Amino acid sequence: MGLFLRPRRPMMRLAAGAATAGIAYHAGKAHSEQQNYNEQAQAAYAATAAAPAPAPVEAAPAPAPIAAAPVQDPTTAEIERLATLHTSGVLTDAEFTAAKAKLLGI
Repeated sequence: MGLFLRPRRPMMRLAAGAATAGIAYHAGKAHSEQQNYNEQAQAAYAATAAAPAPAPVEAAPAPAPIAAAPVQDPTTAEIERLATLHTSGVLTDAEFTAAKAKLLGI
């Protein structure tokens, strides 16, 4: 009858206890990291909420009107626009030439 009262599988109990302790350790560590993250986020939010509103930007005074602005031909203005696109590399030589010829009616 003494065999029935003897503790069985002591290594299994030890392994189960170690597994439980390991899981509890990692859960506590994850909880601690999450708590630190939450505190940092709360501090960052509080810093942005407490920041004063930026000062309003004053508009620059309007430039003095020019007495007689030269009237520019729309075709000339369009060719100048195409030239700036061509020098910036947006238009190729062939595209620039074709667009210029179309504007001039050639």
